[in-house]
Amino acid sequence: MIVPVAGADDPRIADYRAVRERDLVGRDGRFMAEGEVVLRLLAGRLGPGGHRLVSVLLSQAQAGRLADVIAALPPDVPVHVAEQAVMDQLVGFPIHRGILALGEARPLPDAGALLDTLGPRALVVAALGLTNHDNMGGIFRNAAAFGADAVLLDAASCDPLYRKAIRVSVGASLVVPFARVPHGRAMLELLAGRGFEVVALSPAGREVLARLARPERVAALFGTEGPGLPGEVLQAVRTVAIPMAGGFDSLNVATTSGIVLHHLAQG
Repeated sequence: MIVPVAGADDPRIADYRAVRERDLVGRDGRFMAEGEVVLRLLAGRLGPGGHRLVSVLLSQAQAGRLADVIAALPPDVPVHVAEQAVMDQLVGFPIHRGILALGEARPLPDAGALLDTLGPRALVVAALGLTNHDNMGGIFRNAAAFGADAVLLDAASCDPLYRKAIRVSVGASLVVPFARVPHGRAMLELLAGRGFEVVALSPAGREVLARLARPERVAALFGTEGPGLPGEVLQAVRTVAIPMAGGFDSLNVATTSGIVLHHLAQG
């Protein structure tokens, strides 16, 4: 359903106005997807139990390139097409990709119910206090790349469906199932109750990653950069370190997750 748009004040595209500000003030269960790769991924996974595509906004140039995507969309999804200058004015910054889509997030599953769907051999990513959207997106991208079954986040962690997190994840945060728990203690109890061994990453880890044999059901636990994981959490689980060159003991948490998940995926 192609809808030509002549100006940024068109009320039919009000949901796309001032995208950055909308991200900050709340999105009422909706999310904004950006870029061709993410749009194709989202459009290819619509259906019962998944996210719902509300509408699409394309520049005129991108509308011509993405004719195959448009043709495959459900007939009730409007595809708004505007000149590039109109798009830039509407969203509030030069959006060079010229591709946005508004989605409605599927209901967040109960964390225990999500874990109950996993088989006897499973890999879970867990994070406490992860507040940087770039890191969140990077972790979800690595989770998808190395076949993690699910992601658990505490209440303090940021939203994987924030526009920047979706973009950095290349759409992985729309694909990898995730759930929330209130805090670290609840997360550890939940995982232990379902037979998961928790492996926490820390520069002061008591084991070395390269010598870690993968448990059948394992959760790799990451903390925020700087403070890292709370001491009481580190005392309660296995801790693993990644050896580094002398005088330096810090890796970006998204980079760390890639190294750890690659190792566990090979086990």
